Amino acid sequence: MKNKITYTPIGTIHSPFTKPEGMPIQPSAGQGIKGYILVHEEFVEGLEDLSGFSHIYLLFHLHQSDSYRLKVTPFLDDKLRGVFSTRAPKRPNPIGLSLVKLMRIKGNRLDIENMDMIDGTPLLDIKPYVPEMEDASQIRLGWLSKHVQEINSKRSDQRFK
Repeated sequence: MKNKITYTPIGTIHSPFTKPEGMPIQPSAGQGIKGYILVHEEFVEGLEDLSGFSHIYLLFHLHQSDSYRLKVTPFLDDKLRGVFSTRAPKRPNPIGLSLVKLMRIKGNRLDIENMDMIDGTPLLDIKPYVPEMEDASQIRLGWLSKHVQEINSKRSDQRFK
């Protein structure tokens, strides 16, 4: 028996990308690409004190992902990999994670940069990025270690349709 988990979007992410093809595959590849978030009015109070942070994590629903595969060929490789060793959008729980630059907050609108999301993406949560809270020592990159130089130049294609 599966447990059902339900989330309520707190807002909507707006970006210049209207289809997955050609989008940056990660926020670092979307540097300087501007977008914005409209937070639903009932959640605006939760934005208090967020403007002091330069970067925020966005957790969002990959709303155009309607199925999943446990083995995928990621954008940066030509081999099948376990989905949990990738950031591919076809996942058992289609949840995305991006670190973006917070430019400003005005009312319920957050202006952001470093976009790698499609326009209309439902936003599930926002968390401030604090480098001191992340243990970034002794990092291993697994199969990706051979491909990290390609991240900023690679764009999304139709492989996850």
